[in-house]
Amino acid sequence: MIPVCRIQDLPEGESVRIEAGDGHAAIAVFHTEGAFYAVDDTCSHQDASLSEGWLEGCYVECPLHAALFDLRSGMPTCLPARKPVRTHAVTVVDGMLYVHPLVPAVQEEAVA
Repeated sequence: MIPVCRIQDLPEGESVRIEAGDGHAAIAVFHTEGAFYAVDDTCSHQDASLSEGWLEGCYVECPLHAALFDLRSGMPTCLPARKPVRTHAVTVVDGMLYVHPLVPAVQEEAVA
């Protein structure tokens, strides 16, 4: 669990980039539509920081080639990105925002 900031320090419509450490990729944390989301900070198409992208509701647009990612699932919604970015669970405890880099925000369904 990585502390990010106090929730009042990340206004709605803003993002912050954190270093996950221990060999994990940097993580972008977003506050949008009354919720917090965390995804790997690097676009899956090319090396660009998603935390520097444009936030549109629950979507972030990569600043390099305009690939659009759904923050809830990490899935790209348009080209040139074809691969999703990893999502990370986010929790708020006593007004403090935490990211769990080893816990995906979207749980994959079990294959029967």
